[in-house]
Parts: sequence; structure tokens; C-alpha cells
Amino acid sequence: MRLAATTALLSAALAVHAQEYDCMIEARQNVEIRSPVEGLIEHVQVQRGDSVRRGQVLAIVESSMERAALDVARTRADMTGEIKVAEARVELATKKMERARELFRQQFVSASALDEAEAEYKLSMEDLRRTRENQRLAQVDMTRAHAALELRTIRSPFNGVVVEVLLRPGELAATATVKNPVMKLAEVDPLHVEVVLPSKLFGSIRRGQQATVLPEAPVAGTYRSTVSVVDRVIDAASGTFGVRLELPNREGRVPAGMRCRVRFQ
Repeated sequence: MRLAATTALLSAALAVHAQEYDCMIEARQNVEIRSPVEGLIEHVQVQRGDSVRRGQVLAIVESSMERAALDVARTRADMTGEIKVAEARVELATKKMERARELFRQQFVSASALDEAEAEYKLSMEDLRRTRENQRLAQVDMTRAHAALELRTIRSPFNGVVVEVLLRPGELAATATVKNPVMKLAEVDPLHVEVVLPSKLFGSIRRGQQATVLPEAPVAGTYRSTVSVVDRVIDAASGTFGVRLELPNREGRVPAGMRCRVRFQ
């Protein structure tokens, strides 16, 4: 029985190596880009067919209010006048307290005068602490204002190509509906190659296995790919299972959406 099973597996492997199978080349992912906030589109920085990089600005939602708020917050965060005044008060109160202590030791001032000088010093220290806390809060407010402005800058989540631009400057980017994305992007490096194989070949295809992909005309040549996914469930109705391969496409020579043939190695 073991010999028969081994023979069957070898026969299946030889069949895989000897044959070519229909396949479809697809983008690794297709994404509809939407604005996280509602507003009028101010600028669209790309057009259909453009290659984009991760983090590249795609579009900007009108943000005059947010820019003004950031300017105000940045100005407040950079202001140091109140801190300098509070530090000067602490310095003066420290000197007065030290002088009062010396005079108290020499019995030139009363205990109440010393208490008053020490209380003034503590109050000046608390005022300095409060001023520094306000400065930190101003810096946090600047960070929040910057984040609010950044929400109105739509960036690419990955390296890819622009498939379609759906909104133009002056049109409303709404968050309450899924019908109006700003644009559509596709990630095309690497590409996914989807293959459907007969169930008799199950077990002869493994992750990491190499394969040669032959795109249909007009794309010429052969391309090395690697098996990345092998379905663990066979479709009973068709007697088939799916396999996915990853096809490197750094130079963008192979477009997504093409039919192809694949030969496993």
C-alpha cells in the first residue's frame, strides 16, 4: 500500500511538472481610499496611472481652520515669557527667604516675618510649577492640532498605482457614505497569481515551491514565482482546490488583471 501511495504521489508530481495550468494575475490588494474627515477636496496630487509611494500625499481636504488652529497652538507652545517671569519671582523669593533666615538668627526680625518670606517662596515655586504645566499643556495642544491637520492630508498606505480618481477639487469627501471614495489604489508588487488545480494534485503542491508564470500576450517572457498559499479544503462540487503564488514585480512590467499559464517546478 505504501508503494502504491508513493507511486501515486510521484505520478501526480510528474503531472504537475509536465503540464501548464490556467491562472490569473491579480493585484496584491485593491483599496478604496477615503477621507477620515468630512470636507471639500482642496487638492488632488495624483492622477490615474501614477505610481505612488507609501506615505505620499494623494489629496488634501480643505483645512484652513486646522492650519490656523495649529499656528495658534504652536505660538502658545513657543511662548516662554511667563516661565521666565515665574523663575525670576522664585529667584527673588529665594533671596528674601535666605535673608530673612539670616536676620532671624541674628534676632533682627520676628518669626512671623520669616514665615511670610518662606510662604512667599513656596507660592513662587507653585506658580513656577503651574506655569511649566501650562507650557506642557500648550505643547500637547499643538500636537493635537497637528494631528487634526494631518487627518486632512490623505496619504498612500502602500507602494502602488492609482487605478481611478473619483473625487475632484471642490467635491465633498463624506465619511457618512461608502459610495464616494476619493480614489482607488492597487498594490502591484508583488502580484498574486491565482491557480485552480484538480484535487488529484492535492499534496504535490507545497508552500515555498517554485513555479514559472507565462503571462498572455502582449506581455512576453517567463517569470519566477513562489507558492504562498495552498488551500486546505477541496471544493467538492468542482473537485478542485486553490493555490496562490507571489510574483515579484519591482519594475512593474507585468500588469494586474492578465490571464496566464503556470508551470510548477
